[in-house]
Amino acid sequence: MNSYNFALNKLKKNKILIKDEIVLIKNSLNRVLARDVKSPVNYPACDNTAFDGYAVSSKETSSLNGKKLKKFKIIKTLAAGDNPNIKRIPKFSAIEVMTGSIIQKPFDTIIPVEKAQILSKNSKSKYIILRKKLKKYEYIRPAGSDFKKRDKIVKKGQLINSNHILAFKTLGIKKILVKKKLKVVFYPTGNELSDSKKIPNWKIRNSNTDYLQSFTKNLPINFIVKKILRDNGSVTFKKEIQKNMKSKTNLVITSGAVSAGKFDFIPNIIKQFKLKSIFKGVNIRPGKPIMFAKFNNNMCFFGLPGNPISTVACFRFFVLPLLFKSLDLVQEKPIFAKIKNNFSKKKNFTRFIKGKLTFSKQGVPEFEVFKGQESYKINPFTKSNAWGVFKDDKENFKKGSTIECYSLSNFNGFLM
Repeated sequence: MNSYNFALNKLKKNKILIKDEIVLIKNSLNRVLARDVKSPVNYPACDNTAFDGYAVSSKETSSLNGKKLKKFKIIKTLAAGDNPNIKRIPKFSAIEVMTGSIIQKPFDTIIPVEKAQILSKNSKSKYIILRKKLKKYEYIRPAGSDFKKRDKIVKKGQLINSNHILAFKTLGIKKILVKKKLKVVFYPTGNELSDSKKIPNWKIRNSNTDYLQSFTKNLPINFIVKKILRDNGSVTFKKEIQKNMKSKTNLVITSGAVSAGKFDFIPNIIKQFKLKSIFKGVNIRPGKPIMFAKFNNNMCFFGLPGNPISTVACFRFFVLPLLFKSLDLVQEKPIFAKIKNNFSKKKNFTRFIKGKLTFSKQGVPEFEVFKGQESYKINPFTKSNAWGVFKDDKENFKKGSTIECYSLSNFNGFLM
């Protein structure tokens, strides 16, 4: 049987080729950037005020030393969005400014409103009184201090989120180049599966479909669910594979019927097609009977186990890496955590363990192995926030040993 590392290396060599497309910013959420996005402008575009207050020329305060005072006449009031151009500016002038107002020469420094001393001689003439020398650029946001023209905003391979969209809109970017969405078709299998509200004790609710639909909702994937394939569905499945190859489906996934039982028809059907690559069975738990194949065209296949937790683990640690690689999405990095309790397993198996990732008072990541790691048990999964990966190079892991941890449901949670 294949090792976990063998399977991962096989997947790395069989990425699905995905073309690029241009999309509007409003349609770019959760898409993968196909090239770097750079700022087309300086931001801020001009020097502007960081506080409400009064703008003066710092040069005109150079002679002030605390003993001598100087009056600066307030000649105009500017709010954010006002035209900053002033035709005639006498010496020792000031302008009243609101936060975000554009500042132009000769004005180059701000006295915040709460620090300003105002003299009003009459209803028409107001002055600000200054007694000391002011530094240049006080309380001013310099032009280009956030982004300079051609600065990189987001790198190629990043998943676009709402933070990025805020930056794109602010900087006037209307369109970006992204990877096209993957077309993924999913087939649950088994006579035991049911989508009915009420089921007899000998049936099982089709939970894998709902889980995978919800998990992939924020991925750049068109996830299409097909009807349940029953135990006599081999002929139907073969026709479905042929249809998917013609319709440019990128990935076909099944759950169940992939092991070696009497009704496990999936492997035999897949092997009837011309394949570039294939593996079946990996020394992992949960999910040992997993199958992968790449057809002679660009389409790939994953046969996942029918057990819900096995399906979850195999999707997380096999399907996701292939999708990330195919989309040129920045690969996620694990958090290395110390385990809080002893754990033992068979040496030749890699175990995906449900548990809780926390941080000590010193900021050290710690992983607690939950009881109930049997693949049929869902209760521990509902309480977990991470997977702990116990690799096949050792058998006994003592408390304090370091392992790799991955986010349980938020695939983007640990991206570094």
